[in-house]
Amino acid sequence: MSSEKASALVLRVVEFSETSSILTLFTREFGKIHGLAKGARRPKSPFESALDLLGLCRIVFLAKSSEALDLLTEAKLERRFRPPARDLPRLYAGYYVAELLNELTHDRDPHPELFDFACDTLAALSGGEANVAALVLRFELNTLRLLGHLPALDTCVGCGAVLPTSPRVAFGAGVGGVLCVRCRPGKRQVVSLTAAAIDAMRRLASDQPAPHTVGALDRRTYGELRGVVNQYLAHLLGHRPRMQSYLSLLSA
Repeated sequence: MSSEKASALVLRVVEFSETSSILTLFTREFGKIHGLAKGARRPKSPFESALDLLGLCRIVFLAKSSEALDLLTEAKLERRFRPPARDLPRLYAGYYVAELLNELTHDRDPHPELFDFACDTLAALSGGEANVAALVLRFELNTLRLLGHLPALDTCVGCGAVLPTSPRVAFGAGVGGVLCVRCRPGKRQVVSLTAAAIDAMRRLASDQPAPHTVGALDRRTYGELRGVVNQYLAHLLGHRPRMQSYLSLLSA
């Protein structure tokens, strides 16, 4: 077994025994890993309460060569996810970030840019300045982009043609993006989006502006985007994320 060091976000914590926990961690250096933290639940733990959900910490672990759990030996907290008091939308949004990172990434597949983006998003959720609804959409779309799953937004996913300027655009969750008038017939799970909604998707799928400066969307555009992103993620994952139902608490 080799000893490794990494920056990690805690995505999931499961009690393993009276004193130990099993954790799912998204690390900058190694991607998603699963580890056993012996003694993590003791009052005087060697992990110094660093392994809270969505905590950002530096860890040391013994990497197993088989499918067995890695063994965590040290953890030092660098930043704790703490949204403003009683701000449930920001709290649920943070839990949703953790669920998407867990659901959309593979074990041992590092994505350092996504790790940094997730940390910036959680910091913005904790800060209280940015609009939560738009921030969550921005995280979803950038996660899809960085993992190679972003739907086609500029050219027809069927034939590759550049879509002409139009008040409304057909979007197919099942086929992975926008459709021209020739390719639209016969496709299932297709909705009609306004040009404003498509433009907003393009803008939010970019890594600019910084998370803490993300502003609100108008109510109609937000409603369109929330519906189509929900449908697209459900199709991609084969089920709806558990925390997705709590997004109804968010307002544009």
